[in-house]
Amino acid sequence: MSLRRLSLLLVPTCAAWLGCGEAPPYEEVNPPEFALDPREGTAVITHEDVLPGCGEPDAGSGPVDAGTSVLVTADTRFHSNAGVTVVPEDLTGRDVEILIPNGIGFDRRTGTPVAGGLRFDNVPDGEYFLRSNRYYYLTRERHFDLGVNRIGRPDAVYAPIGISPASVELFDLEPWQQYASVSAPGTSLQVISADVNMFGSLGYSMEPAAGDTSYVDPDAYASFSTGYGGPVLDASKGDRLYVNQLNAVQAGTLPSGGPLAYMTVRNSAHLPSFSFTPDGVTPMPLAATLAPVPQTPFSLEWRLNEFTRWRSDVNPTGALSYPSFSVVPVPFGYQHGWVGYQGEMLDMWLPRGENGVIAARLAYGNPYPSHWGAVGTAGYAFRSATSVAVGSRNHYPSGSIRVTDRLDHLIAGPIQPPISPPQGLRIDGVDAYVSRVVGTNRPVISWQPPALGTPRNYVVSVIQLISSSAALPTMRFYVPGDRTQVRLPPDLLLPGSIYYVRVTADASPEYAPLRAPFITGELLPLISADTFSAVFTTP
Repeated sequence: MSLRRLSLLLVPTCAAWLGCGEAPPYEEVNPPEFALDPREGTAVITHEDVLPGCGEPDAGSGPVDAGTSVLVTADTRFHSNAGVTVVPEDLTGRDVEILIPNGIGFDRRTGTPVAGGLRFDNVPDGEYFLRSNRYYYLTRERHFDLGVNRIGRPDAVYAPIGISPASVELFDLEPWQQYASVSAPGTSLQVISADVNMFGSLGYSMEPAAGDTSYVDPDAYASFSTGYGGPVLDASKGDRLYVNQLNAVQAGTLPSGGPLAYMTVRNSAHLPSFSFTPDGVTPMPLAATLAPVPQTPFSLEWRLNEFTRWRSDVNPTGALSYPSFSVVPVPFGYQHGWVGYQGEMLDMWLPRGENGVIAARLAYGNPYPSHWGAVGTAGYAFRSATSVAVGSRNHYPSGSIRVTDRLDHLIAGPIQPPISPPQGLRIDGVDAYVSRVVGTNRPVISWQPPALGTPRNYVVSVIQLISSSAALPTMRFYVPGDRTQVRLPPDLLLPGSIYYVRVTADASPEYAPLRAPFITGELLPLISADTFSAVFTTP
């Protein structure tokens, strides 16, 4: 995903730490119980590593010396009906440092706040790791951009809550459908806005009966899933919400013989503007009469067998998991890529292990303005064949192969992966697909290039398996596509702990993680394929 290929060559002093090469999630939820942005890692990067701090830029002084200094900035670009508003963010207190390889370890540099960012001095010419929280970027850039895109007006306020009570009165629904399987998950209700950054799913105190065409529930709740909390709605600013109903639609027969079905927006209401401050106690008022939305038909040929043929490269003993296909809205058009996450217009999960070719005529419901876009994602998930128990929690190490693009581009020909997973994953030179205790807390992770396609970048994720229900601690290392080896820095892996490694080959042509990982990470198309290890235990 980069505007230009970054030809980064290892200098001799870094070879012992990083290692030299030769030449667009997730832990599975079974069944998927809540909506997540399908872009791998998005649920993780909404923590402090990505979200900019608050306040005015520091008025520090001092020029940036292009030869010895590095400037790190983190502007937030707010996308709304008014256009794009760029807000510089104060990086004071952010967990950002530079690590300069010195042969067996590294020298650290801390930043000085200056107007608009952090300046790192005495950084010699050549490669270094920029560390932002748990993410490490191998780069030689003199200006590194940690900025992000956001949806909504820049003056919007967000309450630090994830769930709000809601008082719901919805009428003229399509007949209610109840959960039957992952492929037929039943009716879902979503609450969406691009006036503020909001995507939420509605939960009920008592599910409507099958066939009901109204839903009245004073004790419902809305779960906010953008990572920014609950938005404060302001009628004077014209803040409005969409309430969408997704129902299942039959579309023929699967290659295995079962019914082919998918979820799509069938009915919707665009509520008048109103004011509401989520406080965790006051119910959000959601009253509307829904109306059918236009259905946009399209045909696709989805070659599942071109994804599953790489199963042994994803993991030699792994199993096929769920194939999925989705169509999501792109607020305000494609000019900045796929910015924001406003739920799905179409969502299709096929049975676990489904194979063959899906050739079907589908249609997605679109309640949004005509200048919004539509992006499609086709992915196939793979997981370990057996679970790994840590305390009372069972884990399935996993990986996926994904392709995301403008829907019209994605379906212009057969859908199949342009790149395959990395091969031959090893830890300290030993087969990484076999569980074992490693000999050191800073092992060398190595791999071979994919058999299909040319990666522009690799992402090495080191994922700790834990016993609590919290998100899994994950460290990520971003390196150029000509590398096939990374040595982990010391003091990162905890003693006596369980981890696994996922290495992603990324062939997205506009992605530049070694310069601007989050802004360029939303430029289309997004193309990636994973290999994942067995679990390993640290000494």
